[in-house]
Order: sequence, then C-alpha cells, then structure tokens
Amino acid sequence: MFLSAVSGFLVTLSVAAGACLGSGTAHAALSQGASAPDFTLQGALAGKPFTFSLKSALAQGPVVLYFFPAAFTTGCTQEAHDFAEAAEQFHASGATLVGITAGNTDRVAEFSKVECRDKFAVLADPGALTAILYHSVNTEHQTLLSQRTSYVIAPDGTILLSFTSNNPEQHVVETLDALKKWHAGKRQK
Repeated sequence: MFLSAVSGFLVTLSVAAGACLGSGTAHAALSQGASAPDFTLQGALAGKPFTFSLKSALAQGPVVLYFFPAAFTTGCTQEAHDFAEAAEQFHASGATLVGITAGNTDRVAEFSKVECRDKFAVLADPGALTAILYHSVNTEHQTLLSQRTSYVIAPDGTILLSFTSNNPEQHVVETLDALKKWHAGKRQK
C-alpha cells in the first residue's frame, strides 16, 4: 500500500515536472490570483539551520518568496545584496522575505551569512521539487535549477505577484511595489 502511494506520487511528480520542462525554460506559470502551494524546507538564517513553513509564515503576514538559480553566482549574489539592502522595507511592510534555490544547496548557510548579510533566510530546494510546484524551473543546464522568479503571497495564500526576469535588480522593485499596492488595497476596504 505504502509503495503504491509513493509510486503514484512519483508518477504525478514526473508528469508535473515534464509539463514544466517541456519547453526548455519554464517561466512563472503561477499567475496573480492563483493559490500558492504550501511547502516546508530546510535552509539557513544568518548561517544557522532554519526550517521554513510557508503556512506558518503566512500566519504572520505576506511572504516574498524569490527563487534564484544558484548560490554564489554573479546574478544571484547581486540579487541577494539587493534584497538584503531592502530587507528593512520588507519587514516594515510586515512581510517575510525568503530566498530559495535548487543550485549549490550545500552552500545556503554560507550564502545566507555572507551574501544575504544575515537579513533573511535562504532555503535549499534539492532536486528543484518546490521550484517545480511553483513552475519556476530553468532547464537550460544539465541539472534542474530555479528560474529567477519572485512571488508576493498574501496571508490567505493568494499570489499577488508572479515576476520572472533574468534582471536581478528588478525583483526588489517589483516585490516592494506589489506589497505597497496590497497595503493600499487593504486600507481602501
């Protein structure tokens, strides 16, 4: 019975992965208004082991979840610096900021300390399983890597922003803008 359930899950995951990977590079298919898939992953915050649960984080407020290809690569390092510099703005808006990568997962603790400057958690996504759930997979390499995609997720799990771009600098601007619009909409109600 257990093996049958596991086998069924793996077939479902293979079909989902195939759907994401069929076109070479998958772009953020989860659109604004969709429900964000729940997940729990291990990572690091300020170099220390950290367990992140999306459900738990959403109970505290909105979540800014940004996928990046691999720790300690040029664009990903720049993006981490940009998010670290803006971390106080995210916290002031009540948002939890978290990075997630399928590349160099063995180095997320070091990356969280050195490049994220102890400002936010970085999660390891071995095998890109969470990236697959979020349709945020880049298949241009030998191994599955995360596509550079940012999401802003409302506390009820609704995706407020889905933004994919290879330009790392634009992700901070887009996510902060989405949070401002969400707060403005809440005030109008």
